[in-house]
Amino acid sequence: MANRNKDLIINKNPKSLFAESIRSIRTNLAFTSLDKDVKIIINTSPEAGDGKSFVTANLAIAYAQEDKKVLLIDADLRRGKQHEIFEVMNVTSGGYSNLMLNYKDGIQFDKYIFPTFDKNVDLLPTGPMPPNPVELLGSENNKLLLEKLKKKYDLIIMDCAPIIGLSDSLILATLSDINLITVSAKKTKMENLERVKKLFDQNNLKISGVIFNKAQVSGNGYYSYYYSSEYYGDQVKK
Repeated sequence: MANRNKDLIINKNPKSLFAESIRSIRTNLAFTSLDKDVKIIINTSPEAGDGKSFVTANLAIAYAQEDKKVLLIDADLRRGKQHEIFEVMNVTSGGYSNLMLNYKDGIQFDKYIFPTFDKNVDLLPTGPMPPNPVELLGSENNKLLLEKLKKKYDLIIMDCAPIIGLSDSLILATLSDINLITVSAKKTKMENLERVKKLFDQNNLKISGVIFNKAQVSGNGYYSYYYSSEYYGDQVKK
């Protein structure tokens, strides 16, 4: 039990620089969306290993600390890990993939969505990996499902598959209000950022902001930092 929820630093070490940076990201997003009714936030990354799931989980807790009822959806149907972070069973008969497949009016969500240790955060784990993630995410069932869930929760945060080589996150970006990209300091190459931006542009989608994860400060501490879409665009052009 000593390692329970060890990735949720915002709870484990709330005074840390990382926890403060996550709260700052939440605040920055509020300022950049003053005129919008934000119901769905997605977070993705150029490639695997950038820490998007870690950042997404902590961001969900940050919003819950504002007394919002949050649904965290693990939409990385290929390699989801939110059930591991929150120590929730990812049952083969439940999860996001099964809920999309079986969704209809009047469906009972208890079989698919699970409470977490935080009373304000529910988790919809991936469920079993489907043979056709793109078709499932782009289905009418998924659109109807998300519309229903938007009425049940104050905020939905989706941990999405990496962008490069996959269409999953681009599909979900058409249904979201805020699109975040998490990149990793000293790992993510600028050309991959450019590729991500090009993919969004080609699909007439907007990147709301970029989270630079694992930015090192003096000593061995790490934190995350958020850049608005304007700053991000300027950096990519240079």
